Amino acid sequence: MNTILLLVTYKLKQNTRSVFLDEIHNSGIVESIKQEAGFLRYDYYPNLKDGNTLLLVEEWATEECQQKHLQAPHMNKLKELKELYVLDTSVKKYCSKI
Repeated sequence: MNTILLLVTYKLKQNTRSVFLDEIHNSGIVESIKQEAGFLRYDYYPNLKDGNTLLLVEEWATEECQQKHLQAPHMNKLKELKELYVLDTSVKKYCSKI
C-alpha cells in the first residue's frame, strides 16, 4: 500500500500565524480530521526564521483517503479561515510504500 505525505507551506498575512492556528484549534477542524478514514498524521509547525510561514505535514493511508478528506464538510471551514489569513500555499506530495 502507498501512503501519501503532503508538505503544505502557508505564507500568512503579517502577524496572523498565532490567530490562524488558534482559529483552527478552536473550530475543532483538526479533531474532525483525526476521525477521517485513512488519517495518519496532521501536524502544524511554525517556521522559526519567518513568523509568517507555517508548515502543515499531513499523511494519509491512501490517495483515495486524502482525496475524500478534501471533500469533508469541515474542510469548508478551513477554506474560510485560509481565505482570511493565508496569502500563498505551496504543496509537495510524496508517496511511499508501507
